[in-house]
Amino acid sequence: MKKNFRVKREKDFKEIFQYGTSFANRKFVVYQLENQQNHFRVGLSVSKKLGNAVTRNQIKRRIRHILLNVRWHLADDVDFVVIARKGAESLDYAEMEKNLLHVLKLSKIYREGIRSEKETTVD
Repeated sequence: MKKNFRVKREKDFKEIFQYGTSFANRKFVVYQLENQQNHFRVGLSVSKKLGNAVTRNQIKRRIRHILLNVRWHLADDVDFVVIARKGAESLDYAEMEKNLLHVLKLSKIYREGIRSEKETTVD
């Protein structure tokens, strides 16, 4: 995912946590806040409680890949942070995708009907 699609600064994370709304299931928490840009931005947070650096990075890579696959269904006017909860480290890819999409649908970030002709192009 390109850098302009990421929430990177601590100030942005704090703003999303403070003023945003949260949605959760057993494996993920999503905080969201409307933005003034024409594309979404995402931040990831995986606690050291979930495992060593290899495990945490694997979780983040899987989350980024899931979001990359469904990016045309994600709302354009939102910044959001995905937090992995305890137990996310034991999920395989399919279970992780199911759980992440569930919480994104709860938050209305994931929208089934949004499609684009860009979906057929390769990045």
